[in-house]
Amino acid sequence: MNVKKTSQPVAHPRVRKLIGFTLIELLVVIAIIALLMAILMPALNRVKKQARAVTCQASLHQWTLIWSMFTTDTGGYFHQGLGGESQTSQERWPAELRSRYVDLDMRLCPMATKPLSEGGQNPFAAWGVFSDGSYGSYGLNEWVCNREVSAGGQEENYWRNIYGIKRAERIPVFLDCFWYDVWPHSVDQPPITDGSTVGLAGSNEMRRVCLNRHNAAVNGAFLDWSVRKIGLKELWTFKWHRNYDPHGIMTIAGGVQPEDWPEWMQGFKDY
Repeated sequence: MNVKKTSQPVAHPRVRKLIGFTLIELLVVIAIIALLMAILMPALNRVKKQARAVTCQASLHQWTLIWSMFTTDTGGYFHQGLGGESQTSQERWPAELRSRYVDLDMRLCPMATKPLSEGGQNPFAAWGVFSDGSYGSYGLNEWVCNREVSAGGQEENYWRNIYGIKRAERIPVFLDCFWYDVWPHSVDQPPITDGSTVGLAGSNEMRRVCLNRHNAAVNGAFLDWSVRKIGLKELWTFKWHRNYDPHGIMTIAGGVQPEDWPEWMQGFKDY
């Protein structure tokens, strides 16, 4: 019996060449992917920053609970709160509150997690790491502390106790900060550039908290234990200490002009 053999069809040379992508087609696909990435990356970065801002506020809410419990246990008083004149860290808030928090990273804003000593750069740098191992990127308004005698004087400025204070929602307690504490005055000037560390001690300490970490703002907790976003120019309008002028020269009420702000801040919202 004869079986007729059938031969397999042979692809025409031209047909064989058309199988797969050409170089031009591959380049077009790559270009489209690159275009999509260029469109999507800014949106993804915005979402990441928003998520970090929310995480930062959540962390500050935890700190308000800690500060609330601390002052409840002390009859409404804050700790003494020694700063640069202290020879140890024992009078500073990271040590004073150490038994009340477990996670050391609670002291870090998610936008500023790398300490200066490890190469962190402002405005996204954490302070430390200090000799006692402490680090963080939040700072305390030292004017709330219970200080009857101060190396720099001005004892009458300290709040000391949380009870009997009016407009507690206008008194900052704990917020994004370049250092672990801050003593603002209404005559303080803003930093020349974003994150500038020039003139941070003794005067112009508002520069420690005037950091563009959260889209022209920082996050902060207040003496009524509320937490919210704070516009950078708004920092000058709060009641930082008992004799602080919230209508000072860097506020609309005090007559500030657009050109009075450094160039990097001029486009920010006025207060």
